[in-house]
Amino acid sequence: QVHLVESGGGLVQAGGSLRLSCAASGRTFSSYNMGWFRQALGKERDFVALIRWSGMSTYYSDSVKGRFTISRDNAKNTVYLQMNSLKPEDTAVYYCAAYGGASVYVSASNYAYWGQGTQVTVSS
Repeated sequence: QVHLVESGGGLVQAGGSLRLSCAASGRTFSSYNMGWFRQALGKERDFVALIRWSGMSTYYSDSVKGRFTISRDNAKNTVYLQMNSLKPEDTAVYYCAAYGGASVYVSASNYAYWGQGTQVTVSS
């Protein structure tokens, strides 16, 4: 069982930056692959980024590649999403999620654990 709590969301102007954090409970955090998803109002929940349990591999959606960076600190049971060059279309509720195993998943249905989400609003 993994309990996830996101923080760091807020209101920022276009071109600005935010860093989201996701704190996880449990002693097995380092064995989980961690992802970030986002859901804009009235839209589906979309994949943003994934970092494997070891931290050695990362994956990004095309819409954020080159602007966002996912990282993790297994000693602190925390995963981060550094968001730079933010655009109004990045406005959404951002969720962190976790799953175990060796596969690479970008579909929300494959993630077993979810946080409650944090709102990110980018003004133009």
